[in-house]
Amino acid sequence: MIFNDSERSNNTDETSGEYSGFLDWINLITIGIGLPLTLVLMTAVFLQLKKDQGSSAYIINLLISDLVQLCSRIPMYLSPDDVIPGFFCIWGILVSVGFMMCISVERYLVIAKAVWYKFRRNNRASVVVCIVVWVLPLPLLLAINFKPYIQIYAYILTFIFLLPFPLFLFFLFGSIRSLSAAHSVPAGEKRRIVAILVVVLLIYTTLFLPIIIWFLVQDSLTLTTVATLCIYMSPLADTILYLLIRKSLLDKVLASLCFCKMSNGQEMSSMGNDNMIGPSTDAV
Repeated sequence: MIFNDSERSNNTDETSGEYSGFLDWINLITIGIGLPLTLVLMTAVFLQLKKDQGSSAYIINLLISDLVQLCSRIPMYLSPDDVIPGFFCIWGILVSVGFMMCISVERYLVIAKAVWYKFRRNNRASVVVCIVVWVLPLPLLLAINFKPYIQIYAYILTFIFLLPFPLFLFFLFGSIRSLSAAHSVPAGEKRRIVAILVVVLLIYTTLFLPIIIWFLVQDSLTLTTVATLCIYMSPLADTILYLLIRKSLLDKVLASLCFCKMSNGQEMSSMGNDNMIGPSTDAV
């Protein structure tokens, strides 16, 4: 059947309404899960700070940026025409990207520039970096309110979201190269550092690559839906990143993976031994 213009418009409106209802449910579910989970993790981080267990300031600010996103999405759902909650949501997203980069830089410096980082690291530098990450997106967000240049700002946001990709890859491969030459670092610690950098890269690629494509091709309803889902899932992904950064949990995951690998290797070796024993007994 060939649709005329009115039928196509009705069909598009119905499809858009179905997608909108689905996204509303995902939005409410992720807020219901992410908001208490983020608050619990922030409490745990602050308790670790009181016990002087060395929690990173970047992780705390990453969780705060997630809290900004989750809280701003509630008034966005209740009053979609209000632009102020959307402003804070985009601000939280950009800040979370900044602190993901800070975490990767910190992991890289711990390995590649260990001596320099040990003597240069101090609380004042961390506070300055955190303030810069929070303030840096504000001029762009304020400029987005000028409607005639909205397409230009879309390209600027695309460039901002593309910029971390080569940096994440540089930090990952630079850390791997430095770890291969660092004989004093235990093997478990090497696996943990590489695992953190790999998880950061995977999370960023999974969540922000669809958003980048959507900025470039904004006419697709499917891309809009996928990009919106990625925005909704971003705070939950950051909480997963924090849980993996915790040494105890990540060590358990890596130990289980190593155990599975060893078990598979033992099964393969036992099968190989059985195959070698079989022909020898036949010959006898």
